[in-house]
Amino acid sequence: MDLRAMARTGRLEGRRAARGSVTRGAARAGLSARGVIYLLIGVLALRIGFGDGGHQADRQGALAEISREPFGSVLLWALGIGLVGMAVWRLSEAAFGSVGPDGRKATKRLTALARCVFYAFVAASVMSFAAGSGDGGGSSDEQSRDVTARVLGMPAGQWIVGVAAAGIVVAGVWIGVRAVRRDYHDHLRLGAMSPKVRRLVDVTGVGGGAARGVVFAAAGAFALRAAVEYRPDRAKGLDDTLRWFAGTPFGPWLLVLVAGGVVLFGLFSFALARWRRV
Repeated sequence: MDLRAMARTGRLEGRRAARGSVTRGAARAGLSARGVIYLLIGVLALRIGFGDGGHQADRQGALAEISREPFGSVLLWALGIGLVGMAVWRLSEAAFGSVGPDGRKATKRLTALARCVFYAFVAASVMSFAAGSGDGGGSSDEQSRDVTARVLGMPAGQWIVGVAAAGIVVAGVWIGVRAVRRDYHDHLRLGAMSPKVRRLVDVTGVGGGAARGVVFAAAGAFALRAAVEYRPDRAKGLDDTLRWFAGTPFGPWLLVLVAGGVVLFGLFSFALARWRRV
């Protein structure tokens, strides 16, 4: 190999290393930011379950809680920047593929692109809230009803909402099943954990993932009902979905159980930020 080829190879390896370092940093920041949001939503839901119903257990409620803390504005900006990191990480996966043998598949890349768009929207809403020019994306309940009403008003809107809702239900079930099967092990650097830490991560991964799946499936079921009955007011966002658990025959304790799982998922996100392979 001549000197010119060696120099070119060195530059390429340097770019890959730099890109890998940036991607790892963006992923860790994004997963940490997601953990903060889920942790706060879970805590707010726990407070509702224990009788303090004057809180909104969704992203807007979490942002409002942060804003009331000392240096709340700084914390909100840090959260928004972290979510930008999540979007950058997912964009990198869409462009270059993710880790794993099937990381370059088209389906994986399209999923990563969809996640990139979602987290870019969430980051923008958080930063808008931090700047005082937005409401954090608005109440999840209002958003769900508004979007459902607009889509139902479109040609074949009932079918569109129904198919999308069924997809959310299936996604929720799949999230829960994958968590119980501990499929997340495929993405973790298990060798870097002690046995005790691995057990703790499994508690958060299984419990948190199962609770997240249950909430997704329940929200999808409400959207499906809204489509079948052609009533957008039947759709529920995260806050109303969580409150619904308290109205079941199991009472507030079911909400407390699910909310505890949401807290666990927030903690699991922190574990992913530390040990996930990127």
